[in-house]
Amino acid sequence: TNQWFLPAVRGDIPPGCAAHGFVCDGTRILVFGGMVEYGRYSNDLYELQASRWLWKKVKPQAPSNGSPPCPRLGHSFSLYGNKCYLFGGLANESEDSNNNVPRYLNDFYELELQHGSGVVGWSIPVTKGILPSPRESHTAIVYCRKDVGSPKMFIFGGMCGCRLNDLWELDIETMTWSRPETKGTVPLPRSLHTANVIGNKMYVFGGWVPQSTGGEISAPDGEWKCTGSFSYLNLDTTEWIGLISDCQEDKSNLLPGPRAGHCAVAVGTRLYIWSGRDGYRKAWNNQVCCKDLWYLDTERPQAPSQVQLIRATTNSFQLKWDEVPTVEGYLLQLHADSPVPTVAGIPGTGIPETSVLSSQGGCSLHQSPQSLPSVPYPEMKVDHTSQTNNLIPNNVQVALSSNSKVEGKEKVAAPENKVTQETMKNHGDATGLKESNASSLLPVCTSSAQTSANIGELHDLDKQSVNPDASVSSTVSSTQTMVTQQAVKTESSSTNGAVVKDETSLTTFNSKSEAAETAYVMPSARVSTGQTNDSHSSRAPQRPPAPVKARDRRWYDVGIFKNNSAVVSQFYLLPEETMNINSKTEGADVPDYRLLKKQDLFPGTVYRFRVAAINGCGIGPFSKISEFKTCIPGFPGAPSTVKITKSVDCIHLSWEPPASPSGNILEYSAYLAIRSTQLQENPSQLVFMRIYCGLKTSCIVTAAQLSNAHVDYTSRPAIVFRISAKNERGYGPATQVRWLQDMKTSGSK
Repeated sequence: TNQWFLPAVRGDIPPGCAAHGFVCDGTRILVFGGMVEYGRYSNDLYELQASRWLWKKVKPQAPSNGSPPCPRLGHSFSLYGNKCYLFGGLANESEDSNNNVPRYLNDFYELELQHGSGVVGWSIPVTKGILPSPRESHTAIVYCRKDVGSPKMFIFGGMCGCRLNDLWELDIETMTWSRPETKGTVPLPRSLHTANVIGNKMYVFGGWVPQSTGGEISAPDGEWKCTGSFSYLNLDTTEWIGLISDCQEDKSNLLPGPRAGHCAVAVGTRLYIWSGRDGYRKAWNNQVCCKDLWYLDTERPQAPSQVQLIRATTNSFQLKWDEVPTVEGYLLQLHADSPVPTVAGIPGTGIPETSVLSSQGGCSLHQSPQSLPSVPYPEMKVDHTSQTNNLIPNNVQVALSSNSKVEGKEKVAAPENKVTQETMKNHGDATGLKESNASSLLPVCTSSAQTSANIGELHDLDKQSVNPDASVSSTVSSTQTMVTQQAVKTESSSTNGAVVKDETSLTTFNSKSEAAETAYVMPSARVSTGQTNDSHSSRAPQRPPAPVKARDRRWYDVGIFKNNSAVVSQFYLLPEETMNINSKTEGADVPDYRLLKKQDLFPGTVYRFRVAAINGCGIGPFSKISEFKTCIPGFPGAPSTVKITKSVDCIHLSWEPPASPSGNILEYSAYLAIRSTQLQENPSQLVFMRIYCGLKTSCIVTAAQLSNAHVDYTSRPAIVFRISAKNERGYGPATQVRWLQDMKTSGSK
């Protein structure tokens, strides 16, 4: 949301302090030490439960082999596993806070944490090797190589009367200190810088560095200045790589300015840098506090989850996929089972993918940071609040929805593609702010205090209601029959802690094998250009049976989407000269959609989908392929407004008739996912038993039936129901309801 907010904290609120230690362990934050006022330092430890905004002052046990840490500032405080590691800092030797006598520290402590909340106590590990020299305002990170399970702590730089640029390593398993040999150009000596680990790299940015005169670094008592230099250390090879030099000019303000005392945090593969101050040693009155937020994308994003079907109509799909952290948007592609006509005479203009993302005014460089040593700038972007506009072409519809997961197609007779809803039985966590929506490291402008929470979660209600969208036409085999009092196997469906409104079609044939045999040419009369079709056509075009070879099928762009959901009714046709490109690879250019024609979707047609995430470094790998089929008109929509009311020995299930019954409703069927030995063999396939069939829009689920229920753990623990309606043509799509369980309830089921 790019919006700061001020939470209403309570409990043992700590006093304001500077140069403290700070670690984040899940949803709790630990703060140790710092300067409370000039000359008065702290050794208090506070814990903040961010899920409840509750502060608590904790009192660790003293170490058995020494004294607890003395009050200090400028120390490092690093988390690994269930332990925090405290090193160094600056203490005041004088008991009079007005008479500050600095003492640099190099003591080393270990703090054991309790799971979830609280701490056990301090200990003083027995270490081997030579300890690092005393220092403050240094950095310490912990890194564990994937193929070698020995975690190591790296300490870099700091201050001990003069700035330092030495690197120290502690093997946490053997508690052995060493000085690793490094390659490359070591960054300038510095203090009050930041160091963050992303992958196997330690990124070092900013800090106080010596003021050079005529190419020579000043003496320890000389001039010092803030820097905007930026380097990383490859922690596997211990090689330094410079990304931004201290003397590099930035007349266009494309990079973060020089600063020290800032903060930096890694979120996934993105590095955020916030605030700090800029100035010179002997110009305190001229120092400037920075209020800008920057971020750096360090690599292409990972592949999203498989595309999931929320709803299908005769000529559109509502799709969804899992969010990928810290991305600008998603490229959705479609593979038509029936080849579409080529378009001649359209220029194949391509533009870099980051240019598409930067249309709101942010600048970006179209170079991956992996090759940054050979280019003047790394890939940096500013996060403007104004950049929250959709990245979607004008003719693509997008459905905004909560962060949820819905899996799509099914295999057999229980309603196959389905509407998924989720009702919450017990109190859940209300999550906070969303990730930034801007485009690769540039300053981030933020706005006034405002909170943000997930959409659609229901809390502390025994009786809960979920309203799906209006029902839609669906597909069903003419030979289909519903299985009575018999287990029915389907693929699993899941949502991720939010109400999901969706309706999907029912299909009982194997569309994959059908698609493999023949494909039909879509008539070119359906090709259109210009504005979005705001409504779906009810007229089904005739398709001449003209089989073509599978090798002529192509991937087509549906568009670039800001969020992790989309309503798809059209896709873009590629120019004839680019039809030889069978698939878009990572880093390929995104075409200018304004120059491309569009093709509508057809009823009763199989389409395959894949999606890739986009950040400042480009397009990442594509997801696994999903396959869905558009509906044929005439079948009833899905039941809506499902309610679950709990009583002592049963639950009451009720629903509303479909908004579009397409005739008279003859009966409803309700199903319950049950435990089965087949589930143990293949947990991804649920087994359903019909628990109701009749004309009423409600039913009772007995305690005996619930005792047989399967608890689905694909997202949050939930008992799964499905409800579908039948008219003269057959059963339509089902509404799926995931009734969330708490851990105690789900454990007893």
